[in-house]
Amino acid sequence: MTGARRPLAWLRAMRSRWWRAGGVLLAALALYAFGGVTGWVLASSNGRNEPAAAQADAPLLWQAWRLAETHYVNTAALQPKQMIYGAISGMLSALGDTDHTRFLTPEEVKQENSDLSGHFVGIGVQVDFKDGRPVVVAPLPNSPAQHAGLRAGDVILAVNNKDTAQMSQTEVAAAIRGPTGTSVQLLLLRPSTQSTFSVTIQRASIVQAAVISDRFTVHGTSLVDIHITQFSANADAELRKALQTANQGHVQGIILDLRDNPGGLLDQAISISSEFLSGGNVLLEEGRNGVKQPDPVKPGGLATKTPLVVLINQGTASAAEITAGAIEDHQRGPLVGATTFGTGTVLNNYSLSDGSEVLLGTEEWLTPNGTLIWHHGIVPTQPVALPANVAPLYPDAEENLTEQQILQSSDAQLVKAIQDLAP
Repeated sequence: MTGARRPLAWLRAMRSRWWRAGGVLLAALALYAFGGVTGWVLASSNGRNEPAAAQADAPLLWQAWRLAETHYVNTAALQPKQMIYGAISGMLSALGDTDHTRFLTPEEVKQENSDLSGHFVGIGVQVDFKDGRPVVVAPLPNSPAQHAGLRAGDVILAVNNKDTAQMSQTEVAAAIRGPTGTSVQLLLLRPSTQSTFSVTIQRASIVQAAVISDRFTVHGTSLVDIHITQFSANADAELRKALQTANQGHVQGIILDLRDNPGGLLDQAISISSEFLSGGNVLLEEGRNGVKQPDPVKPGGLATKTPLVVLINQGTASAAEITAGAIEDHQRGPLVGATTFGTGTVLNNYSLSDGSEVLLGTEEWLTPNGTLIWHHGIVPTQPVALPANVAPLYPDAEENLTEQQILQSSDAQLVKAIQDLAP
């Protein structure tokens, strides 16, 4: 569930994942250790002492380590690097920035970068963590997860019959991922109906387009429905192509569908928002010193005057919330749908010596008017709920529908957006 990451080469985007809290007194270990106790000792002997604040309590860590080495029943599980990774994760989770500040193993770094490129292997689902359980933020359009019926808000209770409450972040991620053609079984809880169900999903190689669009005419008004699936590296470039085509067709209204969008890159959020705004700021970033730094709108937007409606739901997160908040604060168009997920930190990533990374929430982001979104979400200006058994109608599914079929669809949020633009 993505705070957004900065757009510099060493700062990439994030979608929130999940982990289980671990130890607290681990600062010396996180800064200096890799590969086991010896690595930490060598670092210390080279003159790099642990932080002063940790000196009094750091021995507790090694006491626990030695107890595990001496007494733990499963000696095969005493893998120094995995124990180090677990300790780092525990230290970061103790900061309280749940689901944002976190540790990535080298393999998770590769997976994260692959996801952001739009090419990856898996079931195509974005997951966050709430109340001790992984929760579906959004299934990707046309992904195995979407075809299996997963929806935003579904709680993953078990993966391959293993209780997720007893699994670490790395274990959940590893269990869901796997080679193309293999299957994973999920036990899910759907809070809207309080029903549980099991699905078996076959993993696949997924190439995810960042932007999908469809043009249609309602009551003589030419509209374009643009669904941004994620704020990946090429999202704004794809959006500009869609807007250029729309402008050439003299469309009279734009539906910007940000539903089930888990977010992504901060620079893409700024660029995409700027396509619809003529000035001002896209967001404010507030650091640990309380100073607010504005991120201004970029000039040259392709749709700054065309009537606009934005669709949002509980699967709208991170960078997608930045865009929704900017459009709302600039009164550029109404937000239709349901309250968004509520992500709100900008993450910086810091590489460790073995290719792993520490992601730190170094700033909170606010809407242009200074509204805090973290843990609150963005409330739509026109609340419209979808029934529990109704999935959003996206542009790729609209292509073969008539005007009347679209207007009579069960997607009340989309229908409301159309009515706003073509009454």
